[in-house]
This record gives sequence, structure tokens and C-alpha cells, in this order.
Amino acid sequence: LKPPVNVVGDIHGQFGDLLTIFAEGGFPPSTNYLFLGDYVDRGKFSIETLLLCLCFKIRFPNNFFMLRGNHECATINRVYGFYDDCKRRYDIKTWKSFTDIFNCLPFGAVIDERIFCVHAGLSPSLRSPGQLNTELSRPCEVRDSGISCDLLWADPEDGIKGFGESDRGVSFTFGADVIGVFLKRNHLDLICRAHQVVEDGYQFFAQRQLVTVFSAPNYCGEFDNAGAFMSVDPDLKCLFKVCYFNYVY
Repeated sequence: LKPPVNVVGDIHGQFGDLLTIFAEGGFPPSTNYLFLGDYVDRGKFSIETLLLCLCFKIRFPNNFFMLRGNHECATINRVYGFYDDCKRRYDIKTWKSFTDIFNCLPFGAVIDERIFCVHAGLSPSLRSPGQLNTELSRPCEVRDSGISCDLLWADPEDGIKGFGESDRGVSFTFGADVIGVFLKRNHLDLICRAHQVVEDGYQFFAQRQLVTVFSAPNYCGEFDNAGAFMSVDPDLKCLFKVCYFNYVY
């Protein structure tokens, strides 16, 4: 992808906050967007959130980009709300159609050959971003292990070297050394990911070699977190727009 572009993290069905992001950052096609996944589940308006994003993608395919998150998987959103929303408001066939779309979403993106963007994290099997094209043939389901799983589930962790066991019960955690090696090998400057709630809406790790962006404020109505998105300008300068949204759930 070429900058300028706004990078948005988890939304999780918080449709009002999605509208606030567009109001703050600009609507497509005047502003380019890259979403890092997790459009559905948890929040009350997963269908509206997903449909608006898909409409923008269809209408402005060169200005609006969508990655896959771990909740864009049938085994996950079958449990955490999206399936029930589709069944209650429409039918199971609708949910299956959305699942077919999820299986086509890409797993990562690179901004101007310098910023690697993914929903969650790195994998022991991932040496370069190019593997996403050569080893992850879409449409595909997410496996229980391997690159597709790790890209959607892995988390950075302080105080470890290499890869460690994840408390999530799936994939791995990874240390700052893993990030440094991956960036150096691929001539990258930054990894931008989502997947974890962070208090201020964004949080750096490994001496600013990785940043977590989370865009669902007051997540589930249970957290007092801010929401944020990252704006990348044509010179690859990254600015963060932090919002304490007032949407009522």
C-alpha cells in the first residue's frame, strides 16, 4: 500500500465508534484506510459495522483495505455473538455467506515497503511478508497452528526471548528479539498490529519497533480504554489520533 493511509485496529461491532473514526479521519475516498480485522463479535452492531466496511471496499477498492482478524473465523464468531446476530436478524445462510467472505480476506499488508501490518503478530514459520502470498492461498480457513493461526493470534511479551507459550491457549507470544530480527531481515521499520486492548488506544513495544492499535473505546462497555487509529503520511511519519468516544452501548 502507498501512504497516506489511516490504520484502524479492532472495532468489534461498535458501529457508532466506527462512524466517529470516519468523522475524525475523513471518509473514503478522500482518505485511505487499512483495517486490521476484528470487525465483528462482542459489540451490538457487528452486521452494520461489517457491511459498511464492505460497502466502502466495493465502492472504493483502491482506497479501502481490509485484513482478517481472529474473529473473522467461523469457529470464533460462532461463539462470540456474530452467528447469533445473523441467525436472529436474518438466517444461517447469511452467516455462511459472510464466512465465505472472511475466508477471502488477506492476512497482512506492507505500507510503502517499510511498515508491516497484521492483525496479531509474528510466527516461528514466518521469515518474510512474501510468504503470505506464496503459502496462504485464499480462500482458506484458519488452521489450529502455523502461519495463518499465528498472524491472527500471537502477542508480543516483555521479558522473553524467542517464542513462548501463550495464555490464550493458541499460537505463541514473542519477544523483542524476534521483532528486531524480522525487521532487519526484511528491511522494515515497524510492525503495526491490533488484537489487544491497550489503555490509550495505542502502545509501543520493543523500543518502538512494534505498535498495537486498538480502535474500540470502552471495549464491550467493560473497559475504560481509549480508541485510536494511526495516520501514516506520505513521508511515513506516523501520528496517532486518540479518542475517548462517548457512544452509548
